[in-house]
Amino acid sequence: IRTPAEIAETGHLDGALTFDWQGSDFAAQAETLDKSGNYVIYCRSGNRAGQALDAMKSMGFTNLTNAGGYLDASNLTGLPLVQ
Repeated sequence: IRTPAEIAETGHLDGALTFDWQGSDFAAQAETLDKSGNYVIYCRSGNRAGQALDAMKSMGFTNLTNAGGYLDASNLTGLPLVQ
C-alpha cells in the first residue's frame, strides 16, 4: 500500500506486490487477487494499511493483517527489505 516514491526511497519487502492506496487503480488491482488468500498489508506507518484493509474487507477479502509500517512488516513476516 506504499507509493512509488516510498518504494524508491526505502524499498519493499522481498516478494511484495505493490499497490498504491493513493493511486486511481487500487480497487482494480485488489480485485485481481484471490479474496480468500492471506494478505499482510503495510505502508510507511500503518495508517494507509488500515484504510486499505477496511476497503478490502468491504470488497469481500477475509484474511487480512495490518502489519503497520514497512519495518514492522519485515519483523512480523521475517522477509527482508530489498531495493
